[in-house]
Amino acid sequence: MDKFNGRYRISTTRLQNWDYGWNAPYFITICTQNREHFFGEITNATMHLSKTGDLAQHYWNEIPKQFPYIELGEFVVMPNHIHGIVIINKTTERRYAINRVSTSSTSPTNKSTIPGGKTGNKNPMLHDNLSRVIRWYKGRMTFECRKIEHGFLWQSRFYDHVIRDYGSYQRIAEYIRNNPANWQADKFFG
Repeated sequence: MDKFNGRYRISTTRLQNWDYGWNAPYFITICTQNREHFFGEITNATMHLSKTGDLAQHYWNEIPKQFPYIELGEFVVMPNHIHGIVIINKTTERRYAINRVSTSSTSPTNKSTIPGGKTGNKNPMLHDNLSRVIRWYKGRMTFECRKIEHGFLWQSRFYDHVIRDYGSYQRIAEYIRNNPANWQADKFFG
């Protein structure tokens, strides 16, 4: 593992030369910290959601209301993770308004306005991409879940896979649908 400024850097799992704002379906997996069972339990191949599991379902369904360029495919809440398909579908003619809170800041040295605060145009919250959507979902979930489960945490990263053809989409959707029935064979079981 490489070091940068004396710290270890984790190499990216993202597809190189791919813009995660491009129209495509994406397979997403987000795990809880230490794979702790916050979302409920599976009995007889059926997922029984806890209150935090209900929130995971609810806020996933809220994503298209927050991001009109998003469509949702198959989705499942598991005891310690979620799987879902997020479809970015931006049209060339945007028919929606983006409501953004101003994040401009004034530099104390030159009094110039910097769009996006200190990160400028590199601020991920200023771009319509997958990271912005997942950041919103994880943030909203964390805020709401901690009202119920004080120690609720997500794993810091998330897994994504660009779905490139219809056959792959069908296989992934079937995997998501069947995940509760295959729980004991799941790599996240435990």
